[in-house]
Amino acid sequence: MPFPRSFSVVLSHGFSSASTHSRKLSGFPNLPKVPSKYQSRVVQEAQKALTDYLHTTRSLPYTFAEHIAKNSIFSLCSLIRKIDSFYASTFSRSFSKILRYQPINEFEFFFESIGIDHNEISRLMPRKKFFLSEDGSILSVSFVLSGFGFPWNTLGKLYKEEVSIFSQCSSELMARLRGFKEYGFGNLSVVGICLAFPHLLSLEGELDGDTDALFNDLKRVSVELDLGSFVEGNVDGWYEVCSKVRVFYDLGCEKGKVGELICRRKEFFLECPKDVLVHKVEYFCKFCVRKDYVGWFLLKNPKVLSIDSETPVISVLGLLKHFGLNTKKLEEVSQMYHHVLGRNKMANLPHVMRALDLHEWFFRKIMSTKSRLLATYSINCPDEDIDVEFLDGLKKIESSRLPAHTMSKLDFLKGIGFGENALTIKVLNDLHGNSSELQERFDCLLRVGIGYSKLCLMIRMAPKIISQSPEILEQKVKFLCQEIGSSLEYLDNFPRFLSFHLENRIKRRHRFFVWLRENGLIAKNLSIASMIATSEKNFVARLSGIHPAAPKQYLECF
Repeated sequence: MPFPRSFSVVLSHGFSSASTHSRKLSGFPNLPKVPSKYQSRVVQEAQKALTDYLHTTRSLPYTFAEHIAKNSIFSLCSLIRKIDSFYASTFSRSFSKILRYQPINEFEFFFESIGIDHNEISRLMPRKKFFLSEDGSILSVSFVLSGFGFPWNTLGKLYKEEVSIFSQCSSELMARLRGFKEYGFGNLSVVGICLAFPHLLSLEGELDGDTDALFNDLKRVSVELDLGSFVEGNVDGWYEVCSKVRVFYDLGCEKGKVGELICRRKEFFLECPKDVLVHKVEYFCKFCVRKDYVGWFLLKNPKVLSIDSETPVISVLGLLKHFGLNTKKLEEVSQMYHHVLGRNKMANLPHVMRALDLHEWFFRKIMSTKSRLLATYSINCPDEDIDVEFLDGLKKIESSRLPAHTMSKLDFLKGIGFGENALTIKVLNDLHGNSSELQERFDCLLRVGIGYSKLCLMIRMAPKIISQSPEILEQKVKFLCQEIGSSLEYLDNFPRFLSFHLENRIKRRHRFFVWLRENGLIAKNLSIASMIATSEKNFVARLSGIHPAAPKQYLECF
């Protein structure tokens, strides 16, 4: 079977240290004291000096000293910047002097050289250790892995995912690697497999039935897709193949069964780049259904991978009719969820369905029709479901002082399921904060346990609830549930509870409410909601009618 060009392109981007070195050299950090015409030469001289230092002074094998020096450009440039004055003729001598009299933290250079981003290194640095020789296993394990065929600058991936690999006995690690070859794979195939599944090399990754099932899947994929002649000896090829298989394992699909389904639809598996596969997985997982359902659905219906799930425009009611929602349910949707109606983007479809509380029904329809209904949907006519009031609102936004800021907030609303309608524009006008802040507050309320559809309805009723920080929102929810003793359902009819000041309004009125209850003075029609929502002037006016001491007691609640 001929391999698609898209798969070949992936394999042209290697893990090799040389390619990484050239990329880093072309974009190394600024060296303000070094004229630009000398910078490339200076870096090369510094790399040579560092190689000599690590090999001669620190006794590292020359090959590994060179790997570290040539793949730690940010750490190297930080060291170069310590030279007070730059002179091209004396740079090498000055740099070597720094290495002699100001010993470097070798772990910083090592971690960057094995492919860990320099911004992440500080949190990985071992405490009270400065030289690599102080860690008995990290270098020996690295030497074993590199000698087996792991490109040096991929070891960071193993370190970040399974740090226990680097505390193993070298002989035990080599024995494990050789054991993997007994499944019928060559060295570089094993390298690609382990880079995609680092747990195979970890201390905790005991070899068991799951391991056998994983290798059986990979062997089947290799044989039936005839990968041997194409990717054997190609680390990148094996890593790409195994990374796609891992996507399904991470969703909870059973090892030992994934390979069979992949082989039935080999063309789609090979043609679809991993990033497209991951994007589709993330898209369908937004329907908030079981992840393994998403995995099996994609394995059995790979044609869905080619459906454009981003750019098409949808009509919410039109799409529901297309998917067969009955007339009674359509009427209920129109009456109860008017904020969701109108147009939206296909990219927002999962959250539209969650806002309607129809996400599980909708995903079942997609599965039962093998994505046919999704693939065949389109808006019937150019004017379908266009809301004139929404368009008028858009024109006002475009002519406003901060159109980009307002449009980003509108995108947030559409992203959580609000449609292009007049109600959405009304809600938009009451939102404060940028789109990322609004999303953070929305996510906070989801985390505390408010249902997605209910939260959208709450925002429709009281938009200002997400115009405050997540910390304040959490405090108010905690007070409602723990101090007042109410459930989250209390917010369904009184979402404005979250809008009031916690100290000056909610806690103060609640203390007074407790006093009334303890003294048997609560009227039948008096609830905590009416106490909190009533304006200060009207509230004080009502107190005298409750009890002569009530006004004084209320003032003492400050």
